Amino acid sequence: MLDVTTERLDERSLSKLRWRCRRGLLENDLFVERFFRAHEETLTTRQAAGLMALMDLADNDLLDLLLARREPQDALDCPEVHEVLAQLRRAPASPASTSSPRPH
Repeated sequence: MLDVTTERLDERSLSKLRWRCRRGLLENDLFVERFFRAHEETLTTRQAAGLMALMDLADNDLLDLLLARREPQDALDCPEVHEVLAQLRRAPASPASTSSPRPH
């Protein structure tokens, strides 16, 4: 079991995590970059542990999880992975959805 807490990640650890999260598939990178834009200021060591577990996957296996083609199993079926996976899957608010419709 991973030893995780809700402590915020320090700058050095965040930098190392960002480097570790670089992926070979552009699609995975897009999910990960969106995650960091939304959460890097508040990222906890618990979330970092979940993200690191996901980064141990092959690119295609990670993409299957990100696209909800499958769910975490075995060692990945733990709360911190589920938490981060939900955050990674969450679609960003589109500018069109927050503004009024344009006249034609």
